[in-house]
Amino acid sequence: MMSPEQISIIQATVPILETGGEALTSHFYKIMLSDHPEVRSLFNQAHQQQGTQARALANAILRYARCINNLGAMGNLPAQIIQKHVALQILPEHYPIVGTCLLRAIREVLGVEVATDAVIDAWGAAYWQLANILIAAETGEYEKLASAPGGWRGARQFKVAAKQPESSEITSFYLDPLDGAAVIRYQPGQYLGLKLLIDGQEVRRNYSLSQHADGRSLRISVKREAGGIVSNYLHDQVAIGQVLEVFPPAGEFVLKAGTEPLVLISGGVGITPTLAMSEAALLAGEREVVFIHYARNAEVQAFSATLSQWEREHPQFRKHIVLEEGATDGIGDVVCGRPSLEHLKHWIPAQSHAYFLGPKPFMRAIHQALIALGLPEEHRHYEFFGPAEALQ
Repeated sequence: MMSPEQISIIQATVPILETGGEALTSHFYKIMLSDHPEVRSLFNQAHQQQGTQARALANAILRYARCINNLGAMGNLPAQIIQKHVALQILPEHYPIVGTCLLRAIREVLGVEVATDAVIDAWGAAYWQLANILIAAETGEYEKLASAPGGWRGARQFKVAAKQPESSEITSFYLDPLDGAAVIRYQPGQYLGLKLLIDGQEVRRNYSLSQHADGRSLRISVKREAGGIVSNYLHDQVAIGQVLEVFPPAGEFVLKAGTEPLVLISGGVGITPTLAMSEAALLAGEREVVFIHYARNAEVQAFSATLSQWEREHPQFRKHIVLEEGATDGIGDVVCGRPSLEHLKHWIPAQSHAYFLGPKPFMRAIHQALIALGLPEEHRHYEFFGPAEALQ
């Protein structure tokens, strides 16, 4: 339990975090990844190099400090953190490492005159207040996943049953459980974690599940990223028949039940979870589904045949494809351009629930367009690939 004095100290550090939080979190990651190589596999090195992980952590710490008196005001941030931790199998023994390195970073970045013993004690209490909440919630999630039909805890072995190119950049991997037992029926929109050994180094990554749950197998669809260690390994070196270590599905960006029109908007590889959502909605009933996808050109636009098949077989399904290059505006359901309020105005039915994801600039544009169209906040659903940031 934090004392009133400690809470006051945390609140007083908000201006410092607003101006120098990213420098602090960058130093924290430098300390931790240097002194504790055993946790390196839990962090995406590309996000480290780009600074997105440090920026996201700084934003999260700032939000926590602002809400220290009312943690409920943090919204869905704790749920997002919990689900990402579960997907990567963050365990209670990892928390002391993070706490020790964070407090050291606070003292080294702010200096002993600012980061006094009282400040360090307050942040230690604040860290463990949040850590204990997360540990308890994550333990509950692990137990729930392990006890569910077809569920498991930790890594489970899956064999690559097939590899299917979906575009010039995206390949699907069909995964069958090596033990032949049932597979948990995950929620559309969730992702799973992979544990891989590449050049002698363990790495972990999350990938969205790109088809509805059938209780028998899994499918992920991975974009080849320029310089991406894991995506290139999967594309070039993982062969049919190879066995992969797979963590249970996680994620709280999931399709909610309803009868209102469903609008799924994706950019690039953001199409992967929206495919699972579409398929689940079409199998469930007559709910209207509007599928809007943006891609650079026809070569990188994935799942064209699947979308066309759904349109033929399901009268309640409509698709709109927008290509930056190589399309002539107004021909069929493929148009030329970028996210456009004018397009969305004609495509999105009233009272829709819209789910959208893709690159961050794309998501900001879509978010602003949905606001301009008058879609209420509770009808706008989104998630970031990688570290979360604010859309505003």
